[in-house]
Amino acid sequence: MTAPRYAQRSSLLLLLLLIVGAVPASAQTSLGRPSAKFPEDFGSIQTVRELRDGRLLVADPLGKELYVVDVAAGKRTVVGRQGQGPQEYLQPDAVWPLPGDSTLLVDLGNGRVVVLGPDLSFGPTMPLALSLPGPGTTLLLALPQGVDGQGRIYTRALGGGLGGALPDSAEVLRVDRRTRAADTVASIKLPDRTQTRSGGPDNQNVQISNVPLSPEDAWGVAADGWVAVARAGDYHLEWVRPDGSVVRGRPVPYDAVRIGAAEKEEWVAEQGRTGGGIAIGISVENGVTSMTFGRGGPGARQGVDQYTWPERKPAFAGARIPVDGSGRAWVRRHVRAGASAEYDVFDRAGNRIATVTLEPGKRVVGFGASSVYVVAFDEFDLNYLERYPLPALP
Repeated sequence: MTAPRYAQRSSLLLLLLLIVGAVPASAQTSLGRPSAKFPEDFGSIQTVRELRDGRLLVADPLGKELYVVDVAAGKRTVVGRQGQGPQEYLQPDAVWPLPGDSTLLVDLGNGRVVVLGPDLSFGPTMPLALSLPGPGTTLLLALPQGVDGQGRIYTRALGGGLGGALPDSAEVLRVDRRTRAADTVASIKLPDRTQTRSGGPDNQNVQISNVPLSPEDAWGVAADGWVAVARAGDYHLEWVRPDGSVVRGRPVPYDAVRIGAAEKEEWVAEQGRTGGGIAIGISVENGVTSMTFGRGGPGARQGVDQYTWPERKPAFAGARIPVDGSGRAWVRRHVRAGASAEYDVFDRAGNRIATVTLEPGKRVVGFGASSVYVVAFDEFDLNYLERYPLPALP
């Protein structure tokens, strides 16, 4: 009789179903409708900082203003003024929470960070370009991509390439603002880049540009000093603890989106909406190195033919990873043009626990005690701030 052989195949099929069912699935949820929309526009928003009374500090680098914003009341007030003095700024770009209810303001125009007190008074400053001790001249760019609960700045090393070979990786550095000492936290993969040089030996210009949508690692910082790093190779998330030990999560499967004309146009449009990247100028005159910083505006967009494009998008955007108050990392996924925005949320074991969807094109810029702050855009690329309830996540 052949019945036993049939029974064996059925048992094997049942075993395979049990194994597949044992793989944990992440929850899919939507942010839904905003609880508040601020009626006035901003030129660009990179980060927001929620104060104890629920109001927000918002730096607008394109509008060149720093605001305290009451989202619910629909009102905002300018803080400080433009200039180069001790109570002034030229291009406020981002705000980060500091201990004692203080705030760190990034002033690109003056090339410095400024500490704001709880009453929003302007205090000590530190240059963005620091000279590190030791033989020769070593410059550190202390441009924050995160600040922990002790007020330490996390930044990416320049990574060389100023006329030489372009490296494929760079270090994430942790900077103590008091001692101005830096230590290495992690190493990250950089995007593909192109380099052009012009000028003579004594007046050489070097321009380095990222290849759009090429794979790169993304990273962000939690208040307790844990650093989240999303790895582009097999798309998994790592947490680097303050003691240097690493927690690695499971790889996340994904289908790479093919880059067509719509994806290229969408990427170019997003550069205008987000204010573009930060331009860094480095000059050496009589042995003295100086740096300038600035974030460009929408301006005239370049055509898609001006860029070199890969065939497919990587799994996620190589941007800052926002970390919420519960220490969960939100990684912005790459999706097809016009699709709903998606954020994969990872727990402290490095595993994806949820995927949160937003309306197409919207972007998470920060969190409050119980809120998610999102930027929406209009047809003129102006930024509008929205507040959503923080969803209940596993």
